[in-house]
Amino acid sequence: MDSQEFVQLTGIVVISSVVLAFATTLSNKGATLAALLSFLIIIVVNILAKKISGGFFDVDVKTKFWTFSQFGFRSDMRLKQPIPMIWLPLLVSLFSWGAFWWLAVLEFDVAPKPERASRRHGIYRFTQVTEWHIAWIALWGIIANVVLAIAGYLAGFGMFARFSLYFAIWSIVPFSSLDGSKIFFGSRGLWAAAASVLGILFVWSHLVI
Repeated sequence: MDSQEFVQLTGIVVISSVVLAFATTLSNKGATLAALLSFLIIIVVNILAKKISGGFFDVDVKTKFWTFSQFGFRSDMRLKQPIPMIWLPLLVSLFSWGAFWWLAVLEFDVAPKPERASRRHGIYRFTQVTEWHIAWIALWGIIANVVLAIAGYLAGFGMFARFSLYFAIWSIVPFSSLDGSKIFFGSRGLWAAAASVLGILFVWSHLVI
């Protein structure tokens, strides 16, 4: 993780924890600190899972703030200058008085490593980073957060488990350049399976956690 990723990670953690603390209570400082620590773990695990899965495909994965640029399905339907969207979670939480959370704050880019040129993956030479590869990298971040949520629940940290699960659910949303879009356009079937599992877990979390 380079210095730019570290700075952006810090900003993402702070924004996300403030959003959840605001949704929980406006006066309890303990809630803010708990949310801060929770999201530090949740986001670091998500990023590490993507980087590890990217290593399997011999690509470098670089995480950054979510930016909005694609406003249509055609490749030419893009803004010339991407708009940083880090302000959106705070705005949504503020105007809804904590009733609605927006936790989708991450996106990532991939760059092939030099050694990809000497390998093949199925019918594709490894210099070709396909949407299928990118979909799996994004999916492993979500899987890691689901596993973290289950581990948190089993360890007795119910709120942490819910935070991690909610982050995974937001990550599957197929919008803009978020992880959900990468999975959706990489494989509709893969996205549908992941969304179905997360839907079941969402219902379960409200019944059990």
